[in-house]
Amino acid sequence: MNITEFIKENTLVLDGGMGTLLQARGLPAGENPALWSVAHPDEIVAIHKAYFDAGAHVVSTNTFGANILKFDNETLQNIVAAAVKNAKDARALCKGDAPRFVALDIGPTGRMLKPYGDLDFEDAVAVFAETVRLGVAAGVDLILIETMSDSYETKAALLAAKENSTLPVFVCCAFGEDGKLLTGADAPAMVALLEGMGADAVGANCSVGPRALRPVMEALLAVASVPVLCKPNAGLPRVEKGTTVYDVSPRDFAAELATLVQAGVRGVGGCCGTTPEYIATLSGAVKDISPSPIAPKNRTVISSYTHALCFGENPVLIGERINPTGKPRFKEALRTGDIDYILREGIAQEERGVHALDVNVGLPEIDETKMLTDAVCALQAVCDLPLQIDTANPAAMEAALRRYNGKPLINSVNGKKESMETIFPLAKKYGGVVIALTLDDGGIPATAEGRLAIARNILATAGAYGLSEKDLIFDPLALTVSADRTAAIETLRAVALIREKMGCHTSLGVSNVSFGLPARDDLNSTFFTLALEHGLSAAIVNPHSDAMLRAYYSYRALHGLDGQFADYIAYAEKLTPSPAIEKTDRELSLSDAIVKGLCDVAAARASEMLRAGAEPLSLIEEQIIPALDTVGRDFESKKVYLPGLLISAEAAGRAFEAVRAAMPERRATGYPVVLATVRGDIHDIGKNIVKLLLENYGFPVYDLGRDVTTAAIVAKTLEKEAPLVVLSALMTTTVPAMAETVAAVHKEAPFARVMVGGAVLTPEYAAAIGADYYAKDAMEAVRLATALKTK
Repeated sequence: MNITEFIKENTLVLDGGMGTLLQARGLPAGENPALWSVAHPDEIVAIHKAYFDAGAHVVSTNTFGANILKFDNETLQNIVAAAVKNAKDARALCKGDAPRFVALDIGPTGRMLKPYGDLDFEDAVAVFAETVRLGVAAGVDLILIETMSDSYETKAALLAAKENSTLPVFVCCAFGEDGKLLTGADAPAMVALLEGMGADAVGANCSVGPRALRPVMEALLAVASVPVLCKPNAGLPRVEKGTTVYDVSPRDFAAELATLVQAGVRGVGGCCGTTPEYIATLSGAVKDISPSPIAPKNRTVISSYTHALCFGENPVLIGERINPTGKPRFKEALRTGDIDYILREGIAQEERGVHALDVNVGLPEIDETKMLTDAVCALQAVCDLPLQIDTANPAAMEAALRRYNGKPLINSVNGKKESMETIFPLAKKYGGVVIALTLDDGGIPATAEGRLAIARNILATAGAYGLSEKDLIFDPLALTVSADRTAAIETLRAVALIREKMGCHTSLGVSNVSFGLPARDDLNSTFFTLALEHGLSAAIVNPHSDAMLRAYYSYRALHGLDGQFADYIAYAEKLTPSPAIEKTDRELSLSDAIVKGLCDVAAARASEMLRAGAEPLSLIEEQIIPALDTVGRDFESKKVYLPGLLISAEAAGRAFEAVRAAMPERRATGYPVVLATVRGDIHDIGKNIVKLLLENYGFPVYDLGRDVTTAAIVAKTLEKEAPLVVLSALMTTTVPAMAETVAAVHKEAPFARVMVGGAVLTPEYAAAIGADYYAKDAMEAVRLATALKTK
């Protein structure tokens, strides 16, 4: 039986931890566990069989850390082939006819993707693709992508799986106790992205224990239309008599997961700290629970890298200003490649309260494919709004969709056969929601009924590509009333008919209605209000028009959509009698540019201020550091997430470059810091973030890289007489190497203090291995380093 069929009717039991068991069997500290698939196949077979015997339906190959970034091609091929063979050999040893599946286990690369790291998106896809191809050739039954902490890397892995296999793909992400991934995505955002791209099951694993994961699981269940999986840790780790143990017993672990199965979770297993005993207890606890039906949620939803935006809950405002039509200054910015102009426009619209941004950079004389892709990527680095990708160029559309970090709006398709044949496959592959224009080879029908007929034809054709009502938003086209006085009436009727007869959402480019007439804002805002009354779901608007925003906030207040009138009051307090100014042309301060992550602007402002006579150190103390402090506070209060923190740090770095160039000699205001990911661990995302921020706060950082030996760390600490050593680890199997390094630094360099961090660590665990400081994130690392600096 195919696993996707099995999980429809049954609770799927997954296996537990691998690294924990390998350590117990003698895996040396710092050694990559994947190597044991070749060196110690009997041990791996025994672990897999123990999980099958415990009642697991699925075992995951010992390939979590196996990719071409860590091994050469021949070694990787041997590892994957051996790992799959070990799992299949274990299955062959099992008795009975219980369903048993082998999953190719794929974990994160350990590197952060651009623009925040050094790994290009397509390079990440290639890394995952190679492992997928090897696993498929070896004969796995499904692909399990797990422990993903970045939505963009998750998309790269899922894209690689889909492009290189036809196997079912399950995806689990590592959500923190705040319910979000490291880079800010919440559960609905990940469901939007993963379901849109065709994941067969979604879920959460690692990070914390089952009780702490419950809010995440409830959030996943509320929005997912595919099976939901849960593979938590056995609680939090601690050290007892030199051994790592976890604080949730098998019995309590199973009891917590059984309640989640009753709530609708369809697949359960374990991660760090769990053993066959945990899985046996879990299997017994869930075997008599009747699975809850998996119901389609039918949500029309798009997403950014942080959050999902669902149509139908509230009217959606889409900012229209990133579009060259009628904007000479914008056209010039496109010709000269001035991305910062686009970023400033996006930020200005976000500040005005729109929910999504339309992105159109179409000019005949530019490379639209490159410009659109660059604009989409750059906007997502400084703004967390979902984007509407707007182009008539199919190549540009696909390039932008491929690089988009989330589930986008696709603008647009129409009733022409060629248009549908081009756009619908892209929407299916990349998971977007399509704006469908009600026109075809016959043009735009004059009547609402004619537009309804085209909408029905578009929907029927979309069904042949696997798309449904939830994947389309119909635009019945606002035409100018100056050319046809009945145009607005027919458009409003079409909005109502599409909603009533088809149950679909609608969108309009509202300002089209007033072309050629004076006082356009008055006509636009009145038409907008009428369209909302007819059931309009979304509108492309100019957010700098107070008339449009007044109509929007007033409509929501009067329709009971604004609890306690909070949004209406907040907007009203901002109203001024002066006309709206063009926000993109305003002068941003150096501090503002850093906070907003505008790298080129930050560099330019710093240079301008220095030429005007500003003292270099005063810029650092009065502009750069306060801006970083602002972003740091917003990061800690969850107003800003990791991408925003990193892009602001990058902007600060660009300003620092200008300041340093103006100084007689480069000055570091802090003491030297030695930084490394410990032996056996190649994950350097957290380390690189800490490095960037420490350097921006004036610390000279000696980054030794990944998989660094204890001897190398001690040697560099002695060489630089560094008062602080910062160590990172992601994998539970490398924590012993961290403990070894902490002890060695204290012995050989007693003047140094050691700070540790990483997903597998807790304050208690850090204290148990002798660390002087524990930092839960990069900003806390900066704070602790600064406090030590002042002693």
